[in-house]
Amino acid sequence: MAQANTQPTPLMPHATATWLVDHTGLSFEQIAEFCGLHILEVQAMADDLAGSKYTGRDPVHAGELTLAEIELGQADENYSLKMHKAPVEVTRTKGPRYTPVSKRQDKPDGIAWLLRNHPEISDAQIGKLIGTTRNTIGAIRERSHWNIQNIQPKDPVTLGLCSQRELDAVVAKAAKRAGITEEAAPVETAGDARSDKDKLIDELRAERDANVKAAAQAAQEAEAEAWLAAKREAEESGADLIDPESGFVSSNKEAAPEPASEPASEPEPETPAETPSEDVAEDVGEDGGEDGGEDGETPA
Repeated sequence: MAQANTQPTPLMPHATATWLVDHTGLSFEQIAEFCGLHILEVQAMADDLAGSKYTGRDPVHAGELTLAEIELGQADENYSLKMHKAPVEVTRTKGPRYTPVSKRQDKPDGIAWLLRNHPEISDAQIGKLIGTTRNTIGAIRERSHWNIQNIQPKDPVTLGLCSQRELDAVVAKAAKRAGITEEAAPVETAGDARSDKDKLIDELRAERDANVKAAAQAAQEAEAEAWLAAKREAEESGADLIDPESGFVSSNKEAAPEPASEPASEPEPETPAETPSEDVAEDVGEDGGEDGGEDGETPA
């Protein structure tokens, strides 16, 4: 019938389609094309089989259609309706910053973090950045908030209350107004096209790697100190020491030689060993005497 619909859709497509079905003789295909819906959705509205009931919205009163355009469509089923005036997009320009319901309980933590780390930021800037009131900011500053015992300062960027770019802009503006010129680094670079989420992930990953490296170095230093202490104790006691690198026992005789003044211990007399020798001598004497007697009795 018609070409692809490239014109804007009505502000309320389903309500407009319901009104056109009830008050005009346009075909389902014409209504579906004009409202940007599927033809089966329009047919379900006409048969009262739609899951949701919509109140009709008059597109003629809204200025989106004219009666002459509707008559042209009723006269020719292949005619594509043309929108007379596109709806104006509703933009929210005033009022506090919108925060999702799931993140509203994190606002006090973000406010406490800003008050502690950036006292130069005004209450109006904090309220606009996070979307809160001055009464809440004052209560947290004076520690009179009803839930002050459970409030823990946390970075609002990590909590998802604002972006890192917005926070940096507010901090730079407050520092410039307060006369603080120490932070001369640019807020963002032209060549860095990464998102705030990627930057935050990189920062957390670098912090984690630094913590792992520091923990490994501390463990290595503790192991070295323990080995040195064990070596000193071994040198004092004269015991053998295990080398942690090779895993073999290293003798401390050369490192801790015995004092020269200490006399060498003399071997104890082997008293039990004398008795067997005397018995053997007596046995030999008796054997010799017997042998001599036998030899003496032998005639020459």
